[in-house]
Amino acid sequence: MKVARHQQILTLLSQTLSLTTDELSDALRVSKETVRRDLSELQQQGKIQRSHGRARAIHRHAQGNEAPFHTRLKSHYAHKSDIARHALAWIEGGMTIALDASSTCWFLARQLPDMPLTVFTNSHPVCMELGKREYVRLISSGGELQRQFGYYINPSLVSQLKTLEIDLFIFSCEGVDRHGVMWDPGGHNASYKSLLLKRASQSLLLMDKSKFNRSSEVRIGPLSDVTHLISDAQPEQMP
Repeated sequence: MKVARHQQILTLLSQTLSLTTDELSDALRVSKETVRRDLSELQQQGKIQRSHGRARAIHRHAQGNEAPFHTRLKSHYAHKSDIARHALAWIEGGMTIALDASSTCWFLARQLPDMPLTVFTNSHPVCMELGKREYVRLISSGGELQRQFGYYINPSLVSQLKTLEIDLFIFSCEGVDRHGVMWDPGGHNASYKSLLLKRASQSLLLMDKSKFNRSSEVRIGPLSDVTHLISDAQPEQMP
């Protein structure tokens, strides 16, 4: 439990500039005393820095193997567009949905009808697309734009999500390994997805068959946390 919690803390901090003990306690749903003990251990291991009641991760590496958005957009685009089209059946007027910064969700945004809907996203391309809609209420996570990767990094994301009741979180990931664990190449997106999976009433994972039996750098969580999966993979290819 403690090891998993430590990883969660590091993932959360990789998404933000810094977080308070209260914010981490709310996000992890554990006591402040537990968070303080965890932070002390992580500080002794040289993984975080603490000052003035806040903690921040020590970033030794850049985004690693994370591909630029324009590169992801060209990969398996026909399959992604078709998968996104099937996801439309899950969306009804009046819902509050969240989208991640995946290229598949951008294909979904392009096909999304203009109807009364609240959409929360950390994706700049999705914001640009849905900004054209008249009836869609669009809420951006805001923060610092990572232009190459097409998403925002917001240090206040945990607090921001407290005010939103997410009916459905729609997302993709870099891969699902043979043990049924979801992975992403960068901590920022992985943290966003982990948070939304906990906050949303339901979740919908969109994945083309190239992503099965693959892992990456940062763990998002178990596939069992996801309500439903839409894919072009055959049943025998799925974990």
